[in-house]
Amino acid sequence: MATVIPPIPPVTSNVQAAMNAANTNSSSPSKGIVDNNTLTSNFNTFLQLLTTQLKNQNPLDPLDTNQFTQQLVQFAQVEQQIKQNTQLETLISLEKSAQASTALAYVGSTVAIDGQTAALTNKHAAWTFNVPKPVTATVTIRNATGQTVYNGSFSMNTGMQTFEWDGRDAQGVQWPDGNYTISVTGKDTSGQTVAIPSEIEGVVDSVDLTKTPAELKVGGQPFTIDKIKRVIRPRV
Repeated sequence: MATVIPPIPPVTSNVQAAMNAANTNSSSPSKGIVDNNTLTSNFNTFLQLLTTQLKNQNPLDPLDTNQFTQQLVQFAQVEQQIKQNTQLETLISLEKSAQASTALAYVGSTVAIDGQTAALTNKHAAWTFNVPKPVTATVTIRNATGQTVYNGSFSMNTGMQTFEWDGRDAQGVQWPDGNYTISVTGKDTSGQTVAIPSEIEGVVDSVDLTKTPAELKVGGQPFTIDKIKRVIRPRV
């Protein structure tokens, strides 16, 4: 009695689909992890098709050796991609954990960050300047609404210079705590304008671990760890 065996779908196309998904995912770590379930599903489908094909092959016309070898190679490649995705997911998880630990270590520390806006707290705000050459500098401080609250001229030498402000204007009026922005215009001995980049100093009040990367809050302003230039010893 003859038995009619229905045609078995070729596994090559299914394996190729899995490989295409693997190659696409490998170019984007986060996407690879999201689609790992799809890749695994394709892989399992491939195994089922391959097993069915082997069970139902015609003894008088067995599966071509070259084709079978090619399928096994593709099988191994998909399996390797699944392992890589799993390992990548683990590495990303470890990296996030390390970043969180590093960020938390800054809480309570006084740090220097590139910027012009610093918080006036308890009658104290500080900025640091990296002066490339001796200059006569005009320092202007404005409040959050853009109003000028302080203006003065100073001689600055080459190197790191710190400017501290007690929150008082030229008339001695005490301004309230809040964020203040500084601008510095420098002139050298020949009257040429000199660019003077500024840094702010402040205490890391908190860390937002829900952001990627984690954000530090300094004076109410968010900064990532890579913006930190220095950690400063607390003033006695």
